Amino acid sequence: MVAHWPATTALNHAQTMTNQQPNGPQNGGAAIAVTPTAIDLPGHQLVLGEDEPLRLASGQKLGPFTVAYQTYGNLNAAKSNAILICHALTGDQYVAETHPVTGKDGWWCSVVGPGLTIDTQKYFVICINVLGGCMGTAGPKDIDPTTGAPFGLNFPVITITDMVAAQKLVIEHLGITKLFAVIGGSMGAMQALEWASRYPEMVFCAIPIAGAARHSAQNIAFHEVGRQAIMADPNWCAGSYYGKNVDPERGLAVARMAAHITYLSDSALHRKFGRNLQDRIEITFGFDADFQIESYLRHQGRSFVERFDANSYLYITRAMDYFDLAAEHGGSLPSAFEGSPVRFCLISFNSDWLFPTSESRQIVHALNAVAASVSFVEIETDSGHDAFLLEEPEFFRILSGFLRGAAEQHGLVGQAS
Repeated sequence: MVAHWPATTALNHAQTMTNQQPNGPQNGGAAIAVTPTAIDLPGHQLVLGEDEPLRLASGQKLGPFTVAYQTYGNLNAAKSNAILICHALTGDQYVAETHPVTGKDGWWCSVVGPGLTIDTQKYFVICINVLGGCMGTAGPKDIDPTTGAPFGLNFPVITITDMVAAQKLVIEHLGITKLFAVIGGSMGAMQALEWASRYPEMVFCAIPIAGAARHSAQNIAFHEVGRQAIMADPNWCAGSYYGKNVDPERGLAVARMAAHITYLSDSALHRKFGRNLQDRIEITFGFDADFQIESYLRHQGRSFVERFDANSYLYITRAMDYFDLAAEHGGSLPSAFEGSPVRFCLISFNSDWLFPTSESRQIVHALNAVAASVSFVEIETDSGHDAFLLEEPEFFRILSGFLRGAAEQHGLVGQAS
């Protein structure tokens, strides 16, 4: 029998489970070991935290645990041409190849590849599935060796800081002491900012795209709607749906639908769909998908549940909500970049209402306050937040130009795109 949890009860239960973790910071527990779920995915997997566990922002310790990543191109002899691409909430490490689960093109195939803006004939590109994810890196669907069962909500809550700390261990494993560039859009921009702030000696240039130095109240609200949709699904089973032949697919699909609306602009929705009907010439006076936009969102929801874990969605959205770079530095955003040698290029899109240009300007002002090297461009497009994932020639031109100039400054003569 599957337990049915009302949304508020499910949330309280989730909070109780998280607060009562046996290895929680409140009781100074031992390191939390994570046994990866047996999945056959292409790419690289690395076991970290065996000798020295990773200390999380919560105070808990994690190790050993597995991180999955993918690389493109070749690392030069000086190990100076590495670019780390940080993926967004619903992305993963499969940037520029056929996705092993969906069979679709990688999420940035238009940008990363031979002869493209991020040219893999010149740069060594790395993308790491974030901590808490579900494509090979340790997350809630992996096994707790102390119980032999999946962690579910007993997996420690993670932050953007934790994600970046795990990425740093991968970069060090590869023998890279300084990344040529760290690039990311949306949640990836948060990671790029965290890299530049916390490990400036390891970053030559940072390119945060369509991001912010902290999550706004509006964005936290949208995430909470998505989380509640998942928790209200009877098949969520208080996070313990693994092995029960059920999945909270409906809740996760609704969460994806709600989030996807925020990735688009009103003008883009009007241009693509308007009030056009879906495969019919008149309304049905029912609750089927009469309108094309309804059908589109339902498709987005259905396709998302094929490749993403519902609990990972809870964990990663919470990590984004907790991100506040200024709070990490006594409430002063300029202090996060004091004395930074990193060269910054911030890019925003005028129709992005999820991470509006004003958020990028705040970062630029903070960088200017400490005399950091910063460039800033707002690109005009009606594509909304997702513009960085679409065919945007002006965006490609700006990104390519900055990388070319930075490569020359970094001594990658003849390798700049």
